[in-house]
Amino acid sequence: MRFFARYIYNTKEDVHFDSDVGEFTALTELGRPDAEYWNQQKDFMEQMRAKVDTVCRSNYQGIGSFLRQRRVEPTVTVYPAKTQPLQHHSLLVCSVNGFYPGHIEVRWFRNGHEEEAGVISTGLIQNGDWTFQTVVMLETVPQGGEVYTCQVEHPSRTSPLTVEWRAQSDSAQRKLMSGVGGFVLGLLFLGVGLFIHFRSKKGQPALQPIVEPTVTVYPEKTQPLQHHDLLVCSVDGFYLGHAEVRWFWKGQEEEAGVISTGLIQNGD
Repeated sequence: MRFFARYIYNTKEDVHFDSDVGEFTALTELGRPDAEYWNQQKDFMEQMRAKVDTVCRSNYQGIGSFLRQRRVEPTVTVYPAKTQPLQHHSLLVCSVNGFYPGHIEVRWFRNGHEEEAGVISTGLIQNGDWTFQTVVMLETVPQGGEVYTCQVEHPSRTSPLTVEWRAQSDSAQRKLMSGVGGFVLGLLFLGVGLFIHFRSKKGQPALQPIVEPTVTVYPEKTQPLQHHDLLVCSVDGFYLGHAEVRWFWKGQEEEAGVISTGLIQNGD
């Protein structure tokens, strides 16, 4: 058991006491006079050296049984550090957070076989709330259809916790994203469409000259592989209200997963 006291001024540690060393150690010039003075005070130094018993062991006897029995299950998340095309070097991240006690084993598997080369770990990190976290990364070149698994073993569980990440081709990812993403977009604009519909019943807009539309295409937000994304085609500022908007991928029209907000009046 060890007693360790740090003395910090203006965010910098100037001096500390380590029971394993038995005296104060200065880390800056500002802390040197304090360390030299304290080390010469015999009664004070005896009190500091005794704190490993009077403070540390005393407190441990009170909460030791609680800490030995305490178990908090980890939360595991797997994702690529950044989106990369298949057959390019990628860094897969396995984030393991909020667990107690600190003993944990994290391993990577590819298609059921353990990967040992290219594995990098941050080591154990204290969260400051009686829990720990760690991040274990795998450097790899994903191929289409491969399944990567992060396996976590911890005393809080009777069996390993596994989370998978599947490498998908761009076309498969695009179709998957367009389907679910389009559904989300439809729900998002449902309220807007109803509002515009009822508002338009109050009166008809004045006649205006024909105005050419402004067209912008963008992803709703950047997402890694195996996550749904949403491509948005914004057509704005046109008059008359008749407009046809279609999606194409590699020259072929895409009909599945396409959702429209319908015509929305800008009020101008």
